[in-house]
Amino acid sequence: MTLQPRVVDISHHNPVHDLQATANAGIWGIIHKASQGTGYKDPTYDAHRQLALDAGLLWGAYHFNTGEPVEKQVDWFLRAAKPDNTTLLVLDYEDNTSGTNMTVQQAVQFLRLIEQKTGRKAAIYSGNRLKENIGKLNAADRAYVISHPLWLCQYSATPKLPPGYSNVFLWQY
Repeated sequence: MTLQPRVVDISHHNPVHDLQATANAGIWGIIHKASQGTGYKDPTYDAHRQLALDAGLLWGAYHFNTGEPVEKQVDWFLRAAKPDNTTLLVLDYEDNTSGTNMTVQQAVQFLRLIEQKTGRKAAIYSGNRLKENIGKLNAADRAYVISHPLWLCQYSATPKLPPGYSNVFLWQY
């Protein structure tokens, strides 16, 4: 089975000049790195957002986790992302190979604060890290995480979901 990509994940690592061509190719939306930790904002975020919106694409913003204080990360993410009511918000919960990692308990705190501050749930982007750590949560926190849309990061022909999930919102394969 061949899947047609419908959403593209980009950041400052991806040179972007024409998102109208992307929309014309059948892509529905862009999810862009907005921030990391408590002080990094992707320098291409605002310009790429405008290109995407001008092309009629859906827009999403993700925050790459660190072990820094969660409330400061949430505040920084919301300032950097400047979400409107249609912006998909995502916590990127994967290994931070260049710094400290958010614990799974901190990920729960991040998701709760996003919901408190915006009135809606964020999605969670993860693969093995969530699979390996979701079992460390108490039942209530595990159920709370599972209530969030999952953008599964798994590069294989068949997705293997974290315990408790029965489907994915998006699958980065």
